[in-house]
Amino acid sequence: MTEIRIARTDDIDILMETRLEMLKIVNGLDEGYVFSEELKDESRRYFLEGDQTTVLAFVDGDLAGCASASYIKIMPTFSHPTGKRAHVMNVYTRDRYRRQGIAYKMMTMLIEDAWAKGATEISLDATSSGRPLYEKLGFTDSDECMVMVRKTV
Repeated sequence: MTEIRIARTDDIDILMETRLEMLKIVNGLDEGYVFSEELKDESRRYFLEGDQTTVLAFVDGDLAGCASASYIKIMPTFSHPTGKRAHVMNVYTRDRYRRQGIAYKMMTMLIEDAWAKGATEISLDATSSGRPLYEKLGFTDSDECMVMVRKTV
């Protein structure tokens, strides 16, 4: 049986386990890699206090995947009258559960939640493997912005 639901505060251990697992896989880190306390503490704080929604998927009680949307508020514009935007991150399905429609269902839930919360735009950074899913959901390419990243010393 597949259960897909919005995470609750009592899911914090599952959220942290899944996030760190996903970061290891996406970044090609070995199983024994140790994350900084700062990254773990800030991730935990964000899940508990941040303006975000995370969806968890379980198959027969086993964690199958997760997906998150972070919300930001900017000055309202004509095309975004609420100023509220969502950015999808950490869409992850464990290997043994891929190609079963789980990521599609998690994304659908996040999209519905973002619209219900008044977002007028949803963005994401797509990997080549995720691109077909996002296109199927209606996402299109955009090159409307530039970014600057703070250099760390």
